[in-house]
Amino acid sequence: MARATEASRQPLAPDHGPGVDPSKAGAPAQQSWLKRHFPFLRTRRGIIITVIVILVIIGGGLAGLAALPKKNGSSGGDAAGGASADTITDDGHFYGQSPPVYPSPNMPGSGTWADSLSKARALVANMTLAEKVKLTAGDSSNTSCPGFLPGVPRLGFPGMCLGDAGNGLRTTDFVSTWPSGIHVGASWNKGLTRQRGAGMGGEFRTKGVNILLGPVVGPAGRVVLSGRNWEGFSIDPYLAGALVFETVEAVQGAGVMTSTKHFIGNEQETNRNPSGDVQSVSSNIDDQTMHELYLWPFQDAVHAGSGSIMCSYNRLNNSYGCANSKILNGILKTELGFEGHVVSDWGAQHAGVATAMAGMDIVMPNSGSFWGSNLETAVKNGSVPESRLDDMVIRTLAGWYQLGQDKDFPKPGVGMALDLTKPHEIVDARNISSRTTLFDGAVEGHVLVKNIRSALPLDKPKMLSLFGYSAKNPDTNNPTGGISAWNFGASSWNYTEFTDGFFGTANPAGSTPIAAGGTLYCGGGSGATSQGTVISPFDAMVQRAYDDGTALFWDFNSAEPTVIPVSSACLVFGNAYATEGADRRAARDDYTDGLIKHVASRCNNTIVILHNAGIRLVDQFIDHPNVTALIFAHLPGEASGRALTSILFGDVSPSGRLPYTVARNESDYPVVSPDRPSGAFTRFPQSNFTEGVLVDYRHFDAKNITPRYEFGFGLTYTTFNYSDLSIEKDGNASLFAELPTGPIQQGGQADLWDVLVRVRATVGNIGSRYAAEVAQLYVRSPGSNQPVRQLRGFEKFGLNTTETKDVEFNLTRRDLSFWDVEAQKWRLPRGQFGIEVGRSSRDLPLVGNFTI
Repeated sequence: MARATEASRQPLAPDHGPGVDPSKAGAPAQQSWLKRHFPFLRTRRGIIITVIVILVIIGGGLAGLAALPKKNGSSGGDAAGGASADTITDDGHFYGQSPPVYPSPNMPGSGTWADSLSKARALVANMTLAEKVKLTAGDSSNTSCPGFLPGVPRLGFPGMCLGDAGNGLRTTDFVSTWPSGIHVGASWNKGLTRQRGAGMGGEFRTKGVNILLGPVVGPAGRVVLSGRNWEGFSIDPYLAGALVFETVEAVQGAGVMTSTKHFIGNEQETNRNPSGDVQSVSSNIDDQTMHELYLWPFQDAVHAGSGSIMCSYNRLNNSYGCANSKILNGILKTELGFEGHVVSDWGAQHAGVATAMAGMDIVMPNSGSFWGSNLETAVKNGSVPESRLDDMVIRTLAGWYQLGQDKDFPKPGVGMALDLTKPHEIVDARNISSRTTLFDGAVEGHVLVKNIRSALPLDKPKMLSLFGYSAKNPDTNNPTGGISAWNFGASSWNYTEFTDGFFGTANPAGSTPIAAGGTLYCGGGSGATSQGTVISPFDAMVQRAYDDGTALFWDFNSAEPTVIPVSSACLVFGNAYATEGADRRAARDDYTDGLIKHVASRCNNTIVILHNAGIRLVDQFIDHPNVTALIFAHLPGEASGRALTSILFGDVSPSGRLPYTVARNESDYPVVSPDRPSGAFTRFPQSNFTEGVLVDYRHFDAKNITPRYEFGFGLTYTTFNYSDLSIEKDGNASLFAELPTGPIQQGGQADLWDVLVRVRATVGNIGSRYAAEVAQLYVRSPGSNQPVRQLRGFEKFGLNTTETKDVEFNLTRRDLSFWDVEAQKWRLPRGQFGIEVGRSSRDLPLVGNFTI
């Protein structure tokens, strides 16, 4: 999410562009546009024939109407409709690439939502037309809530505060600085993720924030250098889905609604917003890839009951995300049975009637030039049925009731002071019970990937030398009022470059690769967390050195520092920065790598710690014989230094695992950099997802590429053994029908979550100390169009030395199925399935199979 920019507010002609249903438009401007681009509509006969064709299509049902392209385009020109070399200047060229799905379905009100639906309907029935329209758009307030939905005081509805973001609360004081999404993904810990969600939800509630604008599962991480990958959990849909499920249930369990984002295909920052005559980039995704990869974690979020979904800036198959009836009406609200409301990303609305009819329910941060009085006019003249307006408001209010916010919820925005530099009421949202979760969360997201010659853990060393810009806190942690570095996680970074990218079109050159002004505890942008009491690595190292009697030397400024040769160890701290508003320049940086090599050439025990807000390549230094250990420290939040020193000195054993693959070269990845305007598509940039589902480890497996560190990899201070694999199919043959037959519930057909197969294995700690292991299960599916293997289970647990544990994985129908583009359902294939269980995606000692 981002604040509105001048570029994003540039209006297109009303309801102009793909995703518009001609039968619903009603506006003269739209009729004129249609007649210009479809001359046969200028005659009565042409109109009659068109209406007949539309009726035939509707009669065919939503399944055929809603189908996405079945295959990816092979190139920009081919995927965009076989354009000539001439620059395309009118988006009518792309019309129909994302099939229209109308009407927008009413809220189902199934299961536990039935009572909330009834209450919402009753409230809306007493509203005037103007009041209903008012509840479809954000408004200003005397708070720092990034979004504020106005109230209807006469009916007892106080309004709602929408707050950033999925990694903790921003733009306020007295809140915790939680580990970021990438750090949570690296923990591979479902229980800890749930605890984090509950703690965050409690803080949002105390501050009077009704809707948490997160968690993030889009971007998924397709583009290695995407600026917002750090906000999400993992490129793997199963891992991301499992963790978003825990987060949604936990946050909403605290009475705060989640707005899972960004729906969908929001995989790059470059050209995410229109600028001048250049439109937002189009993510062109085929139907199977959409369901099996990018939709998967959103489906888990809906299954968990997420009360809100945020539509994205980008276009999808050349239709803007917030005006794309296929994905909003067809997939989200019909196929997945979504009960909640769809809110726009800030400034992501580019049409009026079209967005209403396509399924968007709320626009933020305000009504702009499309809704407000214009929406009221559209309802009065029949362009938008009042029943559609009613459903927009009902979905919002039903979520308010569903989360119990009509009872004992704090005043919206009560703890969100408009200007922290002025006197304001202090609302301390922190809870001392969260400290354990903050610390454990910070610890478990650190991933140790190299440890030779017993470099770690350290044992009361005599002398340590510390180097690198990412060891200490930034020099400034002080809100200055209004828009500031403090508000957007840019205290350690080049703030001018940040604002250039964040409040304009993303810089095509990408962002500076490091934050040289201090340690990283989160990335930048609207997903950043407010910095509270962050304990830096240097702070914690000083305290530990004092306790142990260790001599400490440091130089955090020099590229070629003096190195004391008798140091017991030399620690080099670097980072890889990423932020909303710009994509990264590279997955490595010569400055930091040069610093590491300089120190390693003078110190035979060089330990590297990288706070990386995304994939960081290490091949320029990793094979140096004096680089004895490497930790990917990610973005650990306020307990950063305490967590790191606990690992370095062996108070705890590292237990993080990579939620992505670290390659040897950038060229090993299928997609590294964002797509940019070019050729015929200079004004309509295209991003063709031709790799399909083969991203990250799936790509490395398919192409037989050896990574530097594989997906799921991570070292500990002990050794685990795997044995006794067993596989048990459910005896009920009716469960194994090829297609699901269950009713639609939140998340899709109910029987997608039926457990079909149970896999068990025994894991034992055969080392010398307590540690946690992450047992991972991968499935090899029959058929040639599936990845070599896919993660379909993981469990994390701690074991004492000599202790064993029997681990069980439950495989559901969805886990074993593929998306059938013809049937428009998840199909359970026939044939032999392979089962692999082990420590990472390439260390799988237990192998078995079963047949369906």
